[in-house]
Amino acid sequence: MADWVFSIVDRLGAAGVGFLIFLENVVPPIPSEVILPLAGFRARTGAVDAIWVWPAATAGSVLGALVLYGLGAWLGYERLHRLAGRRWFILCSRKDLDRGLRLFERHGSAIVLLARCVPLIRSVVSVPAGLARMPLWRFTLLTALGSAVWNGVFLGLGWMLGENWERVEGYLAPVSTAMLVIAVLGVAWLVVRRLRRRASVAGAGAGRHRLRP
Repeated sequence: MADWVFSIVDRLGAAGVGFLIFLENVVPPIPSEVILPLAGFRARTGAVDAIWVWPAATAGSVLGALVLYGLGAWLGYERLHRLAGRRWFILCSRKDLDRGLRLFERHGSAIVLLARCVPLIRSVVSVPAGLARMPLWRFTLLTALGSAVWNGVFLGLGWMLGENWERVEGYLAPVSTAMLVIAVLGVAWLVVRRLRRRASVAGAGAGRHRLRP
């Protein structure tokens, strides 16, 4: 991964950093904790334009987030709500969706802004923003602000650490792993709860059927 990032950054400069960060937002397994510190180091050596690397990275973040926002808006809350009523849809219930929408309507701005600085969640949060149809101008502004902070911090770390830029990934890897585990456990909990509720309803229905004369 590092060699591939090196080749893109050295070949395309700041534009390459923006492209990689765009991919990182659309495909979360591509880690920004590799791309940004490396870009900061290369900016320090003069291989990347130090003036343009931060704006390019932030532009890549915003464009990638807009792709996922568009995916959420295309899916739409009404369509997802209908899907949640189907028996084969086991991810969440309609009540879960309603709670999520109310939460996003109440605290959506803070969620989008803060989530931009949380590994993994920083990409995924764009989808519920699209589902909730957060005003596009607000989503774009909050994404740009949060991404500018995240990108600036990691570019700065790469600049300061120089040839030791890879340490950043080592420091952040446990946090990224923890967020992934939490996300997987959260999805598993939603699925198990959904299946248990179905089993409980089915059992109650069968019991009432047996009690009929």
